[in-house]
Amino acid sequence: MKDSDLQRLNDGIRDVQDFPKPGIVFKDITPVLSDGELFRLSIDGFIETAREAEISKIIGIDARGFIFGAAVADRLGVGFVPIRKKGKLPWVCEGIAYKLEYGDAEVEVHRDAIVPGEKVMMVDDLLATGGTAGAALELVKKLGGDVVCATFLIELEFLNGRDNLPDDIRVESLLKY
Repeated sequence: MKDSDLQRLNDGIRDVQDFPKPGIVFKDITPVLSDGELFRLSIDGFIETAREAEISKIIGIDARGFIFGAAVADRLGVGFVPIRKKGKLPWVCEGIAYKLEYGDAEVEVHRDAIVPGEKVMMVDDLLATGGTAGAALELVKKLGGDVVCATFLIELEFLNGRDNLPDDIRVESLLKY
């Protein structure tokens, strides 16, 4: 992706002070989503990170990962699999629990959503501490999927989220703060 395109994406990210709590500077992606050209550029960037891998499924994490992941899956002509918070999917699921800075959480996926050996790419909006992303990737491996890469629109490098992702997975981020 050209530096000028990355700069345009960066310029589309809005900083929101003290959200969701005092002292946090929230990186708001909604201006990127609401601008057709910026949204297209973000999807182009995600697709570039796939490189020449033969991907058969895209996973996206609840909820903003659904937005980007579904668009990437459509462009690549592959299936999209939602990774959701516990209790949100209507069929037989596999789940995995993980720790958050403020407690525990669990994500789930339909047990038949990923066939063993399928090449999977994760697409999400943000890599912060890596807890949710790491759990989602482990869940894919639990189902027998081969995770090709994990790609994020934004990475908050100072939170060291990559340290909580499996070492054998390529991690890409379009924008780093």
